[in-house]
Amino acid sequence: MIASIILIIAGFAALIYGANWLVDGASSLAKKYKVSDLTIGLTIVAFGTSAPELVVNSVASIQGYSDIILGNVIGSNNFNLFIILGIAGLIYPIKVQSSTAWREIPISLVAAIIVFLLGNSLFIKAVPEISRIDGLILILAFVLFLFYVFKQMKKEENKEITYVEKSNAKIWLLIISGFSGLILGGQLVVNNSIEIATDLGVSKKIIGLTIIAAGTSLPELVTSVVAAMKKNSDIAIGNVIGSNIFNLLLILSLSSFIKPISFNINFNTDIAILTGGTVFLLLAMYTGKKKKLDRWEAAVLLIFYLAYTMYLVMNEL
Repeated sequence: MIASIILIIAGFAALIYGANWLVDGASSLAKKYKVSDLTIGLTIVAFGTSAPELVVNSVASIQGYSDIILGNVIGSNNFNLFIILGIAGLIYPIKVQSSTAWREIPISLVAAIIVFLLGNSLFIKAVPEISRIDGLILILAFVLFLFYVFKQMKKEENKEITYVEKSNAKIWLLIISGFSGLILGGQLVVNNSIEIATDLGVSKKIIGLTIIAAGTSLPELVTSVVAAMKKNSDIAIGNVIGSNIFNLLLILSLSSFIKPISFNINFNTDIAILTGGTVFLLLAMYTGKKKKLDRWEAAVLLIFYLAYTMYLVMNEL
């Protein structure tokens, strides 16, 4: 058990460092070939923040652990929304732009509803699953979201990002090390999480919703907390909402392409909580100080999800 816990921590470290190295190397390579900052931001950096979830889910999908896949995505989204925004909002009240309140938050809400409908096979399938056809629907929705983001960014001033020139050897070392760290970390996290679930006699669903979800959300946690401490609300909330949309539309779709995901209907409760939390966040923008998540609202998010997680764990033990 102790060895498995140590290996999971090592796996999370490998995932985070691997993602950072990959982004650093790929960004430098793109800059060397005159790729625009906009393209780098929309592709390489966005992929880097979602890389831990993507790699863990790919490993779980290959091994057929559907509950790990769904637990990681839905659990990460709930962790982002309730825990990360809760902590960031307590540090400094989060004020958001009009576009975030009116567009990005509703887009994340719609994405959760689409996953609910597809997973429960409320259209044509008899068996609850996210099939490859469902994955195609999700990836098309993701492409539409990227198109929207591209249009939004074109409206804003395109600030040049300064990159330190790196040699080709260092660039490829970073890229190869990044991919290696991601692959090794993903294997360590999934395999040792299964070991712990077996030893404790708890379901893979709970492991996915708690340990794996929290671990793969560590990059978002650090980013949003640092942003809140610097009073940069746009990054604090944009990081969370963007990550949630990426997880639901991109990560789930790619996982389903590897192998159709058997949908455990017990996840409906967690999707309902995600949906309810997103509605609460949307309403928070229009109560009290307009377009601001106040400290008391952040506290409600944080306390509610901590209590729910404790309830889940106590029910399993």
